[in-house]
Amino acid sequence: MDRATFERRLAELTRESDAARDNVGCVQCTRCERCSDCTFCTDCRGLRRSSHCTRCEDCVGCTQCASCTQCTDCQHCTASTRCLRGAYLARCSGCSDCTYCFGCVGLVGKDFHILNERYGRTEYFAMVKKLERELGSSSMNSSSSRTNA
Repeated sequence: MDRATFERRLAELTRESDAARDNVGCVQCTRCERCSDCTFCTDCRGLRRSSHCTRCEDCVGCTQCASCTQCTDCQHCTASTRCLRGAYLARCSGCSDCTYCFGCVGLVGKDFHILNERYGRTEYFAMVKKLERELGSSSMNSSSSRTNA
């Protein structure tokens, strides 16, 4: 195979992949594209092995997340990007193994942080509630919905 043949075939495969919109192995997903092995997701794109997610893109193994992008093995996260094994993260980016964080960037193994600063559990939930009011965002409720967890 010569270079021209390789480049032509690669371009064809890329166009075919970009045009594909079908889901594979999904159950009860609504308005999703390019997802595989997902259940009960809505308005998602490019998810794998995820369930009950809404408006997420390119996530793997996530559950009950909303508006997240490129997250892996996260649960109950909202508007977060590139997070790994997180739970109850809101507006976080690049966090790993964290729970109950709001607006954090690059944290590893942390709990109850807002803007990368540690708070006590009670103070955290009070501050998040106030921030949600100030920011006018009802989409952040997943981070504070389990205040008695």
